[in-house]
This record gives sequence, structure tokens and C-alpha cells, in this order.
Amino acid sequence: MISTELARALAAAGLPWHPSAGDRFRIVSAPDLEDDVFTLSEMTIEARHYPTGTILGFNGTTEWALDSVAIEDALWMPREDQLRELLGATFRSLTRDDDGFHVTAVHPLRDESQTFSAPGAADAYAQAVLALVELAEVRT
Repeated sequence: MISTELARALAAAGLPWHPSAGDRFRIVSAPDLEDDVFTLSEMTIEARHYPTGTILGFNGTTEWALDSVAIEDALWMPREDQLRELLGATFRSLTRDDDGFHVTAVHPLRDESQTFSAPGAADAYAQAVLALVELAEVRT
């Protein structure tokens, strides 16, 4: 799982989240819950889409009383496979050595690759996605 810091950086950079089953998130609006990671599942927590916004509804199987959380109060923790999918055609390789994992992606405007390194593969992928999202922000 990616670090909370990288998840916050991705959200701050504008990476959109369209909640679906299997997505993991933290609740950032409740300090007593910020260390807990929740998973969207049609059995326990599901995304409910309304014209006014998306909420994450808890279906009564949890031990504590929490009906729903606005998506703005949740921090998406993208999985490794989701991050790799977000890299799309820019992804070139994932390697591992004694120093950790290394994701290489090609710069979409130049034929130039860049490598992102982290102790875990998910964080290396997240760094590469963050660079792409920030690049997209600069181009718009």
C-alpha cells in the first residue's frame, strides 16, 4: 500500500478518484480514524453517487456508528495495479534491487525516461504517477 504522504500528494495534485469496489481509503476528517484503512465493498462500504456528490455509505456491519462519509473527507489509497494502469503507455519497467523498487516511465512530451525509486513497488509507482499528474497540471 502506498504511503499516506504520497496519497495526500496525489490528491493535492488533482488525481481524480472514482470510487469502486476494492478501493482503499482513509477517513481524513476524523482524527481518531485516520490510521484505519477501509475497503469499498458492496457488502460493507459502497460508493453512492448523487447529483450533489459522492458519499461512501457504511452498510451497518461495522462495529461503530458511522452512516456515511463524503468523498471529500476520504483519502484514496490507490493500489499498485491501479497506479500502474494510470501510468498507461508511459510505463516502461519495474525493477528491484537491494535498494528497493524502481519504476521507469517515459516523459509523454519528450522521448526521455525517468526512474522513480522507493522501498516498495506501490510507492515507486505512486511517485511516477505524481510526476505525470503534476506535468498535466503544468500543461493546462
